[in-house]
Amino acid sequence: MKKLMMLALSFSLLLAGCAPNFNKQEEVVQEDMNETDKAIIPNYKISDKYYRTLLPFKPSESRGLVVNNISTKYDINEFETGLMRVAQNAFDPDKYLFQEGQYLKKDTIRSWLNRKFTEEQLKEQKLKAEDNIGLNPIIADGGNIDKNNEKSPIYLAHILEHNYLVKNNEDKAVLGGVVIGLAMNSVHYYQKEAYGATYETKIDHDVLEREGKKMADEVLRRVRQIKGLKDVPITIALFKQESRTSVVPGSFFAYANASKGSSELGGWEEINEKYVLFPSNEAEKNHRDDLTAFLNFKQDVEKYFPNFNGVIGKAFYAHDQLQEVNIDIPIQFYGKAEGIGFTQYVTGLVVKHFPEYISVQVNISSVNGPEALVVRKADQSEPFVHIYQ
Repeated sequence: MKKLMMLALSFSLLLAGCAPNFNKQEEVVQEDMNETDKAIIPNYKISDKYYRTLLPFKPSESRGLVVNNISTKYDINEFETGLMRVAQNAFDPDKYLFQEGQYLKKDTIRSWLNRKFTEEQLKEQKLKAEDNIGLNPIIADGGNIDKNNEKSPIYLAHILEHNYLVKNNEDKAVLGGVVIGLAMNSVHYYQKEAYGATYETKIDHDVLEREGKKMADEVLRRVRQIKGLKDVPITIALFKQESRTSVVPGSFFAYANASKGSSELGGWEEINEKYVLFPSNEAEKNHRDDLTAFLNFKQDVEKYFPNFNGVIGKAFYAHDQLQEVNIDIPIQFYGKAEGIGFTQYVTGLVVKHFPEYISVQVNISSVNGPEALVVRKADQSEPFVHIYQ
């Protein structure tokens, strides 16, 4: 008995030594353009692809604008998380700390998102010439600001700033770089008369890219004039958001860097990422093998519930290679035991139909809300399963 207790104690100490120390935190001094504060760097990071965030959390002054300016919740999430992926090209997550943008104010972003105005429009809006700093184009043919803009798309939908801090030799967290995302519209919505019907037309990608790069040059020039941003490295990335009715998000398609103190962007780098809906015509045309695996999974799910066809997948591709699939299965359950049994069945289907080199996440829900989550990360043979209580 005594030996058994000693063995248990030794095993407990071993586990304690291997477990991450969630309480160990690092204190630094954070200096920004207005004040000096003490801040905490959390010791634990949940993934290599995420940045640690200084505590206490400092929200951006432009917080909340993204909800009004970006069309869907899918684009809102991808615009922010995708910008963090872009940041990793210049700022190592092991060395840099994330902070929401502190330099571009809400009124500044709003004014930059405006159209350019003619002299007559400035008078109508009761604005001064120095307020004419919108990045979107003037209404063609002198049309009214609120209507007749069929030929004058709004290209730029939103501007998002992220700050990346680094600890120096004096234990101070200082600004190490800035990443700015420009969200571009892939669809132009317009009205032929005030309060009339809304029409839409797709914006050609080449046009969007050309206009986005022109705007990026101007944004960099302006940002360099902001106190605190004159000498830091700056990255600007272009994001193409999807239509208002899309159930998959858009993606970043290009980025460029400006070195310390430079007011010119270097060469543009292409970002080969996209989201594809399963099933869809695009998936059938360009990703038939991946779609076949999904359809076989879907077919087996439907065997469990006859006359059910609600399985939808969102696939993420990088460099034309499938990286992950997120699957939603809305089901009407009649008991918890039925939900548990179905979840076990779906977990087996994930292992059966999808290769281990891609990540798969399955969200099972009912009218009562989330029921279960199945996650299998890339290169893991056993999925993680959680049943919501």
